[in-house]
Amino acid sequence: MDSGMIGKIQKAKRYAEEPERIRFEQFRLTFQGTNSQHTVSYDQGVWQCTCNFFAARGICSHTMAIERVLGVMLPVAATASEASPSWT
Repeated sequence: MDSGMIGKIQKAKRYAEEPERIRFEQFRLTFQGTNSQHTVSYDQGVWQCTCNFFAARGICSHTMAIERVLGVMLPVAATASEASPSWT
């Protein structure tokens, strides 16, 4: 392996240890819930989920779980903890 690639690998490891450098703007994923699969998406701070609970409340266990997984990589305004701090 050449020295350039070694340097990039080392830099990638450093970046991975600093997730606050990363900010998601949009994504879409499939979430395997207890009863069925749901599509969860995030676009410019707006969450969507195909589950019935989200349709009624605008938040659900699926979006909250993804927020916990992504942590500091989401803008603060996008997290459910801002709107509903009691869930954490």
